[in-house]
Amino acid sequence: MSDWNMLTLVGADRPGIVARVTRALYEVGCHLGEASMIRLGGNFTIMLMVRGEGSGREILDALAPVAGELGLRVHLDQVHGGLHQHLVPNFQVRVTGADRAGIVAEVTWILTNHGFNILELESDVAGDQERPIYIMNIQGFCAETLETLESALSPLVEQGVSVDVSPVDLLIG
Repeated sequence: MSDWNMLTLVGADRPGIVARVTRALYEVGCHLGEASMIRLGGNFTIMLMVRGEGSGREILDALAPVAGELGLRVHLDQVHGGLHQHLVPNFQVRVTGADRAGIVAEVTWILTNHGFNILELESDVAGDQERPIYIMNIQGFCAETLETLESALSPLVEQGVSVDVSPVDLLIG
């Protein structure tokens, strides 16, 4: 079997995108690996590791009718699989505050400077247009203590940003 490909699809959110895309991949003999699929604004995006006996061109050809019907933009890159080799998150950082430029850069810069490896970041904008609220949830791995991370993020709290750092408890098995 060939190495993995990273498949990215983006288009207007509507029912059936995941079912149609994964069915087309299944019918061409593809195996699916890790995936992230989420609605962002009024759009839906899929990032999916996929491999099969055929070439990348065959994968793209199999998706072309579905992508055309659903108005999806498709991109495919060869990648190393690396499955079952990643870190398990041990911390979650939740940030809530008035939406403003730079909040993601500030939080992630502080975390990076303390050896925090971001494994997943999700964000949303709530509130209304007059008073938008930015909500961010980060999961990652860090060798530092919870108290060290809280102390490092404390300047944001002084700026009116709510920051909560908590351990991630995973039940495996």
